[in-house]
Order: sequence, then C-alpha cells, then structure tokens
Amino acid sequence: MDYFELHPIDPELRFINKAIKTLKEGGVIIYPTDTVYGIGCDIFNKQALDRVREMKSNSDIKLLSFICPNLKDIAKYARVSDYAYKTMKRLLPGPYTFILPAARNVPKKLWSKRKTVGIRIPDHPVALKIVNGMGNPIVSTSTTTRKGELLVDPLEIRSVFDFQVDLMLASSNIMGTPSSVIDLSGEEPVIVREGAGDISHFN
Repeated sequence: MDYFELHPIDPELRFINKAIKTLKEGGVIIYPTDTVYGIGCDIFNKQALDRVREMKSNSDIKLLSFICPNLKDIAKYARVSDYAYKTMKRLLPGPYTFILPAARNVPKKLWSKRKTVGIRIPDHPVALKIVNGMGNPIVSTSTTTRKGELLVDPLEIRSVFDFQVDLMLASSNIMGTPSSVIDLSGEEPVIVREGAGDISHFN
C-alpha cells in the first residue's frame, strides 16, 4: 500500500487528494476519523465493496456504515424523521453512528436485514475533506483483525493490511475508541453500542 503520515494540525492536501483519486479509481483506503481508523471505499463501487466485505468476513461486523459530508446530505441516503434530524443536528459532526431507514438509492449491500443503514459525520478534517472531494459517501468500518480485535496503532494497521488496501493516511489525532451507535429508525432511540461521545440524553 501507499502510506502517508499527515500533519496533525494541518493535514497535507496533496495526500488527501491521492486518497480521493484512489477511491474514484475503485480503490480501498484506510483513513483517520475522530474515533478510530476507518477502512473506506466508494459506496457505489461494487467491486470495492466486495473487497471490504472480504476483509471483514470473519470479524464481528454486522453493518457497514458510511460517512456523509453534512447533515443535508444524509437525507439523500436515509429517511430522517423530525426527531432524528434534531438529534443529529445537535450531535454532529461527532463520534456517533446513527442507524436510519435506508433510502432506495443506497446499495443494498449496505442495508441491514431491517432495511436500515448506519451513517456517520465524524469531527475530523481528513475524513470530511475526503468525502467532500468524492462527492458521495464512503464506507466507514473500523480497522479490526478477522477476529474482530480493534487496531489503533498506525504501524500495526499498516503491517496487517499492507497487501489488502491501496493507500493509508496516518494521523495522530484520533481517540482510539469506536463511535457510539444509536438506532433512530424507530419511534424511540435505542443505544446499540456505547462508545465515544456522550449518550446520557438517550438514557
């Protein structure tokens, strides 16, 4: 893989543009978010999605979430109730994944059995610059081993995924804790996973 270490305060745009180019060409990348490193690809590229699925095939993955650039964009890919919109407006960008009813234009490979999708807007400049440069969402699934063990050290991630992904952007400013997952697809919010981010208002 191509490997680039980014400046933590002012990440180099030339490296971010390399990641965008790789994604547009159907590649798979690893990139920093505000929580952990994500494995990403264009959600509309079937071959790339299959590669990510294969990489995660034996882990505990249940749903491939994806990153949108902003709240307005989410409505293109999910059905958003008034309550869900107000909740996300208050908390995003931030370390949360929200489960919402899927819109028809989202590839069914990203749907759960309940026809929902997981959506993130991370509070991290690199992830947001990538997805804005792409012009459509990218997959966001954490860097784990096939046993489901989370990897947060960039050099360890590089050694494990060296021959499976095309490019990695390394950055020092991540939490190392997965996002909290909140299901907003029903009438009441459901905490699916307690991770980074304050979830006290959902209890």
